[in-house]
This record gives sequence, structure tokens and C-alpha cells, in this order.
Amino acid sequence: MNIEEQLDILSARTVDFIARDDLRRKLENAQSQGRGLRIKYGADPSAPDIHLGHVVGLNKLREFQDAGHTVVFLIGDFTGMIGDPSGRSQTRKPLTREQVEVNAQSYQEQVFKILDPEKTEIRFNSEWCGKMKFEDVIRLTAHVTVAQMLARDDFSKRYAAKQPISIVEFLYPLVQAYDSVMLEADVELGGTDQLFNLLLGRELQKVMGQEPQCVMTLPLIEGLDGVQKMSKSLNNYVGVNEPAREMYGKLMSVPDDLMWKYFEFILCWPKAKVQETHAKVAGGELHPRAVKDMLGQEIVTRFIGETEAKHASEEFTRIFAQKELPDEIPETVVSAEAIGLLNLMVAAGLVKSTGEARRLVKQGAVRINDEKVTDERSQIMPEDGMILRSGKRGFAKIKIG
Repeated sequence: MNIEEQLDILSARTVDFIARDDLRRKLENAQSQGRGLRIKYGADPSAPDIHLGHVVGLNKLREFQDAGHTVVFLIGDFTGMIGDPSGRSQTRKPLTREQVEVNAQSYQEQVFKILDPEKTEIRFNSEWCGKMKFEDVIRLTAHVTVAQMLARDDFSKRYAAKQPISIVEFLYPLVQAYDSVMLEADVELGGTDQLFNLLLGRELQKVMGQEPQCVMTLPLIEGLDGVQKMSKSLNNYVGVNEPAREMYGKLMSVPDDLMWKYFEFILCWPKAKVQETHAKVAGGELHPRAVKDMLGQEIVTRFIGETEAKHASEEFTRIFAQKELPDEIPETVVSAEAIGLLNLMVAAGLVKSTGEARRLVKQGAVRINDEKVTDERSQIMPEDGMILRSGKRGFAKIKIG
């Protein structure tokens, strides 16, 4: 693959690319030295699940690896304990050391569903940040002005709205930029909400005598609600480690207009193929449900397996189209005594709290033996074999014991 071909492939599906000429020079120099580039991608372990939103970036990283380059997957264990606004109106809650360690381990186990482990360096920014003295931090801050920080979109909006911005929030992008210096990154990837931080890394490298990294941003994929970006904290995500039936069921709930983004950025369909399929749906040649089934099966196949994907599709059809029950329903053993509906739902593991159960009842999403239950104060007399259903995918079989 020649350099121009690499540039075409690596720049595809990006939003910001700074800059093609810079990357061309880096590729030419690396080729003459018989080495690959170092591609940085950072993730704060704010929760243990990698979701389909992350897959957009991981796909691009894999393309770099396939072109012969090394991916440096940076787990922000140090910055994860600080908190990051990341385009939000308030800071992300800092994590404890124990939470960071558990989530970081989970990250490492999941990224290799996409990345080539032979071409991946896993690093932690506590390696250098944890050793810095306060005087080192002060020296680092001397390289950035308050005016530069207020150029960041979410900071400027909050400042104009007279909302508080803590100094620690100013430090976060600076630490992220310093990570690029320590890793000697040639290229850094991130979502469009990370553009400021990525560019700051480029500037800090220049100040510290390194060749500035190239910057690529990738689209933020909306989650299951079709409105806000896919996020663990918003609980609108599809995790790559979820069971096949859960993953497929979630994907079947994606708004029709959004599934085209999933085809292009998660499954990496060529744009021409996406447009052709879209046209067939618009023309009535294909039903949206059939295309969404294709999406669900392809994603489940990629992360779990073809057999599991097919079974998940068949079961979904049986449950939602043919109104039948799943093949396997978890059993819950209860005594033969009256119990409140909300408490029964909690005992069956269908919800985590009576508050959540109450909301589902009010939404008309709770059934007993296919009969809708609308009174949250209902007292239920359990029967052996009774089927309790909550929402679209929650089932429990009651067993008297």
C-alpha cells in the first residue's frame, strides 16, 4: 500500500483532519526509517464497558494497524480520578483508585475484540503523572494561558453563563496534552468533542521540541435514544460484552434514521453501499425492520458469533412478532404468600429498585401471564410457573419454594 492509498483509507470517515500534508511527511519519514507511526488513543475508565460509540475510534485504530502502525491505547487511570467535562455542562464524577483499576482491567480485555494485540501498546498515564511534583505541575501550566483554555467551547459557554469552572478542569486538557508529549505520539484520535484537547497536545509537543502530532476526530454516535451521544452515564449504550440477545434487542430499538450511521461507522460499510441500501428502503424495496435485523445480526456476529446472532434474531421475532416466550427464562423462587408487585419485580431481578419498578408499571410495561398490570399497589399471590414480564426484554418465571 503506497502512502497516498494509506492517506485515503486513514482519512476516510473523519470529521477533522489536521493535516494531510503533515501526515504525508510523517509517513514518508517513517517509511524511510523502516518503522511505523505511533497512534495515540486515550480513554478514561469511567465505567467497565466499552460500547459501540468507542468502536468508531477503535475501527480507525485498526486501520492504522493494518497499515503497519502501532496503536498506543492510553488508559487514563490518573485523569480518571480527576474528572473531565468532555463537552458536558458539569464535571464527570471522579473515580476511586479501586474503581479505576477494575474498569481499566475490563478495558484491556475488551479492546482486543477489535485491535491487534501484537501492534498495540497499553499504557497508563499514572506512569508519569503519578510521579510529578507540584513544582512540575506549575511549570507545565506556564505553557498555557487562561485565554487559550476559554477558547474551548464548553468552557466559554459556561463562563458566559456565569457557571463555575474549577481549576482542576483546566488542568485536565493540559494533562491530556502532556500525555502526547510523554508518548511521543505521531497521531492522536478522538471524538469531535475532544478537538480542543487534541490540538493542545499538538501545541505542547511543539513547545517541548517534538514534532507536533496530527489530529483526527471522528463522529460522535447517538445512543439508543437517537438524541444524545452514546454514553455509559446516560445508559443509552450497547456494550461490546453484552449477551447476544441483549445486544440484538437494543439494536432493534435504534431509531430508523440512526441505523445508517451504525452501518457506516460501526460496521464500516462503504458509503456507496449505505446509500444504495437506504435508497431501497426509501423506495419500498426493503422494509426498515429487515435492514435493522441485518444491522443487529452483523454487529452481534462481529462481537460474539454468527450462531448467537442468528439465534438472537429468531428469538426476537418469536417474542415480539409472534408473541411467544423466550427459550430460556430465569426462575425466581418465592414463598406461597402474597407479595407486593414492586417487591416481586425486585426479587425477580427485573429491576434494581421499587422506584424503577413503579415507573415501568406506570408506563404499562409490566405483565403477569400476558395480562397487563397497571396498579403499582397490587398484591400478587404467586403461582408455580407464573410468568412475570417487565419492559421489552425482561422475563422471570416464578417457582414456589
